[in-house]
Amino acid sequence: MAGKFTVGLIQMSCSPDPRENIAKAETRIREAAGQGAQIICLQELFRTQYFCREENAELFELAEPIPGPSTEALSKLARSLNVVIVGSLFERRATGIYHNTAAILDADGSLLGKYRKMHIPDDPLYYEKFYFTPGDLGFPNFNTRFARIGVLVCWDQWYPEAARLASLGGANILFYPTAIGWHPFEKQEFGAAQLDAWRTIQRSHAIANGVFVAAVNRVGIEGTPPNGLEFWGHSFVSDPFGQVLAEGSADKEEILLVECDPSRVEDVRRNWPFLRDRRIDAYSPILERWLE
Repeated sequence: MAGKFTVGLIQMSCSPDPRENIAKAETRIREAAGQGAQIICLQELFRTQYFCREENAELFELAEPIPGPSTEALSKLARSLNVVIVGSLFERRATGIYHNTAAILDADGSLLGKYRKMHIPDDPLYYEKFYFTPGDLGFPNFNTRFARIGVLVCWDQWYPEAARLASLGGANILFYPTAIGWHPFEKQEFGAAQLDAWRTIQRSHAIANGVFVAAVNRVGIEGTPPNGLEFWGHSFVSDPFGQVLAEGSADKEEILLVECDPSRVEDVRRNWPFLRDRRIDAYSPILERWLE
């Protein structure tokens, strides 16, 4: 069985200048590595502010290839610090084809692979369907130097099917780079319930699959009403039975460090054998959009 590994989550605010955000992320990664983090995950689209608040074709200029400048910078950092880095980027795959993609850099600096966000939202101030083509790489796992991991992105976190498929690949932990916040006119009435639902659904993935779950969100207010979002932070790590091991604040830049022990996965799955008792012979209707 693999040994213990330490996760570092970088919860930060973003400026309109991608160069500033890259520099800040590099500084935070160095700080996390200096404190013992081995697998470091950045928030969704960390290089920019959350540009999907509007539909603007000029913003496609923010995209870059993978491999490309950002993965090159992260690769050098991973190699020099001997850490794994999960970086969420706006990928330019080809002319007219763009993805919301997480790149996984191993501790030797190699690009282990990519996960392209599968579930693409289209809601007020979350106009992602304008920018992103749905992912086509499935739900892969990545054998990093320190642990076998699965990576999903933001809106994916609401779908139990995604978590289950990523977990069935043998991952010890699922990472969810995220950019989620309150609409300015909803926070007072719905804010607490929205945050609780977000936390609860991801803890439920940990329980149902017997895996660690790590969600890393941004903080800060981007844009102005009525087109602004207040990102609610609260990055957290849950153990395989849904117990929150560490959680960030709603409004501060923080680095969360959590040691994860794969033997906890073994223990939980032995005592709560959900995977053993699955009726895979009876689940084919799940492939239907709706059951009449």
